[in-house]
Amino acid sequence: MKSMGTKKPKDKKFYIKWMVISLSAIMAVLAAAWFYIHDWDMEKSMTALAESMTSEEPAEEMKKEEPVEIPAEPKETEEPAQEEPASEEKADATIYPEDSVLPAEPTLINGVLIANKQHPLPATYAPGEVPEARAAFETMKAAAAKDGLNLNAFSTYRDFARQKQLYEGYTAKDGQEAADRYSARPGYSEHQTGLAFDIGEAGQEQHWASSSFGDTEGGKWLKAHAHEYGFILRYPEGSEHITGYMHEAWHFRYVGKEIAEEIHQKGITLEEYLGV
Repeated sequence: MKSMGTKKPKDKKFYIKWMVISLSAIMAVLAAAWFYIHDWDMEKSMTALAESMTSEEPAEEMKKEEPVEIPAEPKETEEPAQEEPASEEKADATIYPEDSVLPAEPTLINGVLIANKQHPLPATYAPGEVPEARAAFETMKAAAAKDGLNLNAFSTYRDFARQKQLYEGYTAKDGQEAADRYSARPGYSEHQTGLAFDIGEAGQEQHWASSSFGDTEGGKWLKAHAHEYGFILRYPEGSEHITGYMHEAWHFRYVGKEIAEEIHQKGITLEEYLGV
C-alpha cells in the first residue's frame, strides 16, 4: 500500500491570474457604480474623480474660505483746536496808565533808553543834552550844509520842570485829551532823556514844529539821511497807535548808527525795535 504524500501547491501563475481577474471585476463594479452616481456622464464622472483625488475632504463637504475681515480704518475725528496760550496784551500806547507813578530809575532795554507813555522817567532824571548826540547832530548838520541846507536844532533837552510848564500850557489851551496826543506829561517826555532833537531849517521857521516840515527840502533830506548819523524819525506818520503820539516830522531821536540803520531799513519804530 502506497503512503499518501502532501499535495503540491498550485501553479503560482494560476493564483496571480485569478487575483488579477478578481481585482478587475471589483474595479469594473466600482467604476460602474461611480458612473451610475454621476448619471453615466463620462466628463462629470472624471471631474468628480479628479476632485476626490486632490482633495482631503469630499468635494461637497469642502469648507468655504471665509472672507478675511479687514478692519475699517479709524475715521479721522476733528479734535477741538487747542487754544493758543493767550499772549500778554500790550497796553494801549496812546493811553497813560492809571497808576501813573514815576519810577526811581529810567527804563533801559538792551542798553537803549526808552521814554513813552508806558515807560516814564524819574522826576529827578536830568542828564542834560547828551554830548554824543550833539556831536552826531553837528556832523549831520555839516553834511546837510554841503547840500545847501542849514539845519537847526531848536529844541533838545528839557528837564522835568520845563516839560511840566509846557504841558500845562497846552492843556489849558486845547484840553487834556488833545494835549496828550502831541505833548508828553512831565516825566514822560523823550526830551528829558537829552537824546531828542527837534530840528528845523534856518529861514523856514514857519515850518518848525509843524507837519509841513516833512515837505520841505530839509525835512526830506533828514528823512533820507538822518539814520546815517545815528538819528531816527521818532514819531512816523501812521504810527500813533505804536508810539503813543501823533506824527512829528521834526522830532528826531539819537540811538546810534547801527540801531538807526536797522530801524530805517525795516521801516519800524523804536517801540517795535525794542519789542515794547
